[in-house]
Amino acid sequence: MVVVENGPKLHNIVVCTLCSCYPWPVLGLPPVWYKSAPYRSRAVIDPRGVLREFGLELAEDVEIRVWDSTAEVRYLVLPERPAGTEKMSEEELAALVSRDAMVGVAKVTAPQTGGKA
Repeated sequence: MVVVENGPKLHNIVVCTLCSCYPWPVLGLPPVWYKSAPYRSRAVIDPRGVLREFGLELAEDVEIRVWDSTAEVRYLVLPERPAGTEKMSEEELAALVSRDAMVGVAKVTAPQTGGKA
């Protein structure tokens, strides 16, 4: 298993172009879209467009790297730490991380604070 780290100017996305290699012992069963032919092909050809369809709009100066999992090597994404989480414990941070963030189709966001007056 290889972990790749997201940062302010780098975003990683994981795909398996040949089949649907997925780290299910860590993330659970793969979502249907991960195994679909359109995701598997388009994630390589147009990763920015695929991310946009997931609701993730990245600035043009953010580099996107696509990692192709195989039967021998599975990739996971270490999400970028969201701003405003500096005082959170490891357990609190872990609770923010989703399966989608760990395959790179989502970002981790800080919990909303405050309320309406």
